[in-house]
Formats: sequence, structure tokens, C-alpha cells
Amino acid sequence: MSAPDVLRYTAFSSHSAGGNPAGVVLDAGELDEREMQRIAAQVDYAETAFVTGTTPAGEQTVRYFSPIAEVPFCGHATVATAVALAERDRVGSDGTVRFSTPVGVVAIAVSRDADGIRAAFTSIEPTVGALRETDLDAILDLLGLTRDDLHPDLPPRIANAGNPHPVIVLAHEATFDAFSFDADAVRALMDERGWPATITVAFRAGTDRFVARNLFPVGRITEDPATGSAAASFGAYLRELGAVIAPATMTIEQGRHVGRPGELTVMIPAVGGITVSGHAVPID
Repeated sequence: MSAPDVLRYTAFSSHSAGGNPAGVVLDAGELDEREMQRIAAQVDYAETAFVTGTTPAGEQTVRYFSPIAEVPFCGHATVATAVALAERDRVGSDGTVRFSTPVGVVAIAVSRDADGIRAAFTSIEPTVGALRETDLDAILDLLGLTRDDLHPDLPPRIANAGNPHPVIVLAHEATFDAFSFDADAVRALMDERGWPATITVAFRAGTDRFVARNLFPVGRITEDPATGSAAASFGAYLRELGAVIAPATMTIEQGRHVGRPGELTVMIPAVGGITVSGHAVPID
């Protein structure tokens, strides 16, 4: 078996120095789980997506691996993979492609504009629940924060639009910009709680704009530069709290704190899955 072609894209940016890098393997049908995990570790991005085949319904079967484990879903790797397929004319004539993922079927619409190719995925039906008090206290302790630092109108929750994401919104921008954490301690907490993706910490920068930092210690990574599944979960969180009047469109800025700024557009319908869109480009 010849070595698969490993592509490298960055999602939620129209230039290769921004956004969130993802590995993409479009011809992974002959790879087993061990080989996919090995490739993801070698690529050393937050996630690598593997297209392993096609279902009888015509959906692309996709699996996602971080450098240390398989994850149920990854938004930025989904966007990157859809754009890579579009560049190779492997999307439907209507500009859509459907991925069969471990969390369910995800539809992605692909379009072109002045900044390149944009992909928009619609999440599975999200859920939002209470964040346990002990979990909140553990997160705040690791970030050197207290409950007084929380936004009074946007309480902590755990939101799931493919992966469970604890969500914490801070009241003051200076606190949001300045907090720091021990990556190993955060990873230990996430492993103990069974959180496979990120912890979302956000600040409301405007009526329809948030800035987010998504904690994801894995390998050399401490914060994920742009997180599609977290953005979808955050949109569900805002809808559940009544913090937006749906349908609504929000912008999430992410990645500035780790030198890879990006922007995610989050479309929040009155019911159903949350749509997250952005560009993706090959990494130079």
C-alpha cells in the first residue's frame, strides 16, 4: 500500500498564516485506526480528518484524530476537508457534500467568493445543560479566576453540537486577555472529565460579536486557534439562554492569543442544528 497523500489546510481564514491548521487525507480507505492515529501524531495539528469511504447514500465517511486520540467531530477539519474536496471537484453539482461522522451525518455547503472557497456545515441537533459546580470551580481554579470574573447575564453551561464543550463567559476584556493556565493541569482535568474537545472561554465584544479562547492542550498546542464544533456549541448556548433573538448571525474571533487570528460565522436558527462557516486555504 502506497503512503496516503496528507494535505495541510488552515480553516476559518483566507490566508495561510491565520486560522486553525488541519491535516486532510482524502484517500484513507485502506488505513486502519492505528495508521490514522500515527499520521495524526506526525502531522501534529489539533486534528487530522480522514475520508475513509462512501456510504450507500453517497455520504463521505470521515473520522477525526488529534495527535493523541480519535475525537467524535471536528469543525475546522470538516471545513478544511470540504474545501479540499471542492478544489478537486468532488462535491455535488448543487455545491453540497455530506459527511457521515461518528456523531451523525453533517451537511456542508460550499461556495466561492472574493476571498476563496467557503464551507458551511450544519451541526447535529445540539444540547445545552448545566455545568456542574465542581467542574466550574475546577476550571476557574486552573485559570486563576473566580466567580466574580463571570459575566452576570451569561452563566456557565456545557454545550454539545458534536462534542461537549464547557462554556464560560467573562465579564471584562482585560481578564479575558490576561488569564493563563498550566497546560498539563488542564489536560488532566479534561481527561478526567471525559471532555474530548475544548473548554470555551469567551468575552462579548459587541451585540453580534464574541472573542473566544478554546483551551485544548495536546502536544505543542495549548489553545485551539479556531474551533468549529465549539462555535456551533456556543451558538446553541446563546440560543438556549435567550441571549440572541433567533434567527441570528454571530461572529466569533479566535486565535489572536496564539498568533493565528481567524473568524467564524455562526448562524443560529430558531430550532435545529447550528451552521458555522468560514474559508479554508492550503498552508504554504
